[in-house]
Amino acid sequence: MQVQKNISLQAYNTFGIAVNAQQFVEINEMSDLESLPEIVNKNENILILGGGSNLLFTQDYNGLVIKNNLKGITQTKEDTDTILIKAMAGETWHNLVMFCVENNFGGIENLSLIPGCVGASPIQNIGAYGVELQDVFVELEAMELQTGKIITVDKSTCNFGYRNSIFKHAWKGKYIIISVTLQLQKNPTLNTSYGAIQHTLSKNNITNPTVKDISDAVIAIRQSKLPDPAVIGNAGSFFKNPEVEKSVYENLKKQFPDIPGYPTSETTTKIPAGWMIEQCGFKGKRIGNTGAHKDQALVLVNYGGATGKEIIALAIQIQKTVFEKFGVTIEPEVNVF
Repeated sequence: MQVQKNISLQAYNTFGIAVNAQQFVEINEMSDLESLPEIVNKNENILILGGGSNLLFTQDYNGLVIKNNLKGITQTKEDTDTILIKAMAGETWHNLVMFCVENNFGGIENLSLIPGCVGASPIQNIGAYGVELQDVFVELEAMELQTGKIITVDKSTCNFGYRNSIFKHAWKGKYIIISVTLQLQKNPTLNTSYGAIQHTLSKNNITNPTVKDISDAVIAIRQSKLPDPAVIGNAGSFFKNPEVEKSVYENLKKQFPDIPGYPTSETTTKIPAGWMIEQCGFKGKRIGNTGAHKDQALVLVNYGGATGKEIIALAIQIQKTVFEKFGVTIEPEVNVF
């Protein structure tokens, strides 16, 4: 395994930001992991890279970037109703979804077309259209970077939250995820709770949807409002949807009768950040080489040649304006370096 120096990361991040990594290594097979601790222990700053779809570089990375290319999807165990699927961390997430959809295994069809790799899915506890990774997660394998010790991590240890896990806090930068095991359903109960999914199914005259029907609907919805990173640089949703106390939402509703909200508990309500950003006039607004996308204000884009500093400046401006108008703080979903 070769350590490369001063490598451009432009092709390795979906924002297409032109920065360099001081050092760069690729993990292509399990045996490459054996020599990783020696390299890691010579570096203070470590970044593990999958699809590069949930990060923003604001400067060159002064440290070691590890690109995880471990691939493979296997069926490990099954019974009458369920099946366990083990996917290697470098596998494209959407490839895993398509594997499950093609085999009519239900559970992650609502997560179709989410960019990135399997290894990032538990770190972020990815979610969309009423489903989160934690709903199907069983365990993962990870290697401690400094020692090379391989561990199995169960669901409770991951401490999943909304776009959150132990890997973003106490274990940040300490482990490289090797594989993820999920439990899928052979006779799934499909989640069609989101209006956009119901509308798409209805439009296509589908009354008894299959796993594939849900996946196709989600893909159509995402493609209709989210720009393709291969065409225009972006990292999907830049901000998390904030959760507020129910009383706060009710007060906002008096001021802004059209404000949408989704109860997340008896005392909390989630507000779509994209709606608030749009109300602040940012949807489709371009500032220099960056802006909020014309179809989805939650997505910040690189029109070409934007720096990470330009994009983060826009993000801060949006946060400030949203807070001034609504009194609600919106936080980045994207990891900023």
